[in-house]
Amino acid sequence: MAFKTNFLWGGATAANQFEGAYLTDGKGLSTADVMTAGAYDHPRQVTWKNPTTGETGATDFGFATDKRQVPVGTNPAVLDNEYYPSHTATDFYHHYVEDIKLMAEMGFKTFRLSLNWSRIFPNGDDAEPNEAGLVFYDHVFAECHKYHIEPLVTLSHYETPLNLAIKYNGWADRQVIDFFVKYAKLVINRYHDQVKYWLTFNEINLMDMGPFLAGGVIDGSPQNRAQAAHNQFVASALTVQAAHAIDPKIQVGQMLAYSPLYAYTADPADQLKVQLQQQATLFYSDVQTGGHYPNYRLNQYARDGIKLDDRPEDYDLLAKYPADFLSFSCYGSNTVTTHEDKGDAAGNFMTGVKNPYLETNAWGWATDPDVLRIALNTLFDRYHKPLWIVENGIGWADELTADQKIHDDYRIKYLQANLNSMRDAVTIDGVDLMGYTMWGCIDLVSAGTGEMKKRYGFVYVDRDDIGNGSLKRIPKDSFYWYQKVIANNGSDLSN
Repeated sequence: MAFKTNFLWGGATAANQFEGAYLTDGKGLSTADVMTAGAYDHPRQVTWKNPTTGETGATDFGFATDKRQVPVGTNPAVLDNEYYPSHTATDFYHHYVEDIKLMAEMGFKTFRLSLNWSRIFPNGDDAEPNEAGLVFYDHVFAECHKYHIEPLVTLSHYETPLNLAIKYNGWADRQVIDFFVKYAKLVINRYHDQVKYWLTFNEINLMDMGPFLAGGVIDGSPQNRAQAAHNQFVASALTVQAAHAIDPKIQVGQMLAYSPLYAYTADPADQLKVQLQQQATLFYSDVQTGGHYPNYRLNQYARDGIKLDDRPEDYDLLAKYPADFLSFSCYGSNTVTTHEDKGDAAGNFMTGVKNPYLETNAWGWATDPDVLRIALNTLFDRYHKPLWIVENGIGWADELTADQKIHDDYRIKYLQANLNSMRDAVTIDGVDLMGYTMWGCIDLVSAGTGEMKKRYGFVYVDRDDIGNGSLKRIPKDSFYWYQKVIANNGSDLSN
């Protein structure tokens, strides 16, 4: 057998990209709800309004994190005559029965989804939860267990309640720790019989490059980004502590955005750049999974004049309640250099230069046949904890044929290379891998561009970039391929 018999095959989604129903049944606004659509050649925007003058506008969403996401004196806001992909997304809220049945037909053992924090606490700091939001997730989990699908639940996946961003500058304020822990305790208490596996923050290391996305931080100064990350670390440790007290069978994991890094040349300066960029990512797992702040980041804070609003007990919590397992996203590798004019690369929030040895798609994403083996070995050797690949996949402009088919052989080819690499890490290298959830298993909105045409799923959803379409679900060729892969537990990846 390539994988252990209880290996958790499945797929992954996020509420802000999939769920829709953005104000239905008492849900409040989240940061995703003020982000417009974009495309490969132009960024998404965050819309805003001046509460005093009524002036409105929009600023590009990007990763120049030292500047404010919206102008001083304005607040992120939903504006008339703008299109916001999250408001309907692909409407899992009204299609969850159908969607989970499709997952069951593929043979899913697990389904990664996120709770929409503002569906449960509409403002984030409410005294009481919104019961209608909780009831919705009651139904979702019941439907999963009807087919013996184990939910993997992310508590915060780019869905910070908008009120927390406006009122507190998001996670830059320590008060948000208490709001999150209250929310986490509530849902873990309610669902601990239905949900065994939890993740606290999706791609927590995006705080360094996209603080509004990762934590509702409007003023993304280096000081605020560092403080927001620290506050999330503390909140995660408190969540682990609470979850273990509620039910010792529960496991709470970290979620890291990870890409193996290659140096473009043998120049030592390129090797050093790889090391420094790797540290910038692994800092987050060194704290949340490893349980301590590494010296390289503490020294950086000292050099930059960053002083954390911390408590001595914070560090005791981090050491005593690290993540039980490390989950991560990995879409491809990244190649970096100190040499200019080598050709920029693209991908899922990636930076760097094009790797001449790899093929790319229309969005510049490179397919690396060894990427998961390298990633899994790197992370397992560093932390010696179980791993879980919770995002991996490729966006493509799938075409629906006249006979209502989608022939996505390119997706199958990409996944064959990646799953073969993953299998080698397990069978040859002995990495402890819990499961694999392919990203966007049913078509959803792209987080990076806000598009629908950059599709990821095994199931096509009839919806376009400006909100037109019937929302009809149609299995792609990859649906039937993945069905066979799960049935043979990854021992045969052929078409």
